[in-house]
Amino acid sequence: QVQLVESGGGLVQAGDSLRLSCAASGRTFSNYDMAWFRQAPGKEREFVAAIRISTYYSDSVKGRFTISRDNAKNTVYLQMNSLKPEDTAVYYCAASAGGVSFFRQGYDHWGQGTQVTVSS
Repeated sequence: QVQLVESGGGLVQAGDSLRLSCAASGRTFSNYDMAWFRQAPGKEREFVAAIRISTYYSDSVKGRFTISRDNAKNTVYLQMNSLKPEDTAVYYCAASAGGVSFFRQGYDHWGQGTQVTVSS
């Protein structure tokens, strides 16, 4: 089992940067595959990025976002650069013990979410 807590969201202007953090509990962090999803009002939760041995990104964030992990700190990060108003959403951290997935159903554990708002 693992518990996840996101932080680092906020209000920024278009073109600015933010770094989100996801702190995981327990000592089994390195055994999990990690991902970030996001959900805007009235829209479905969508895949953003994932990390196992390699990293994976949705086309909408490639070249702007970077996912990384620090197993010693039990933390996953999402560095977001060149933010756009369409990036506005609640960002969720997710963990899977069964491998990386691009779909919500592939993840067993979720954080509470952190709000990111990008003004135009």
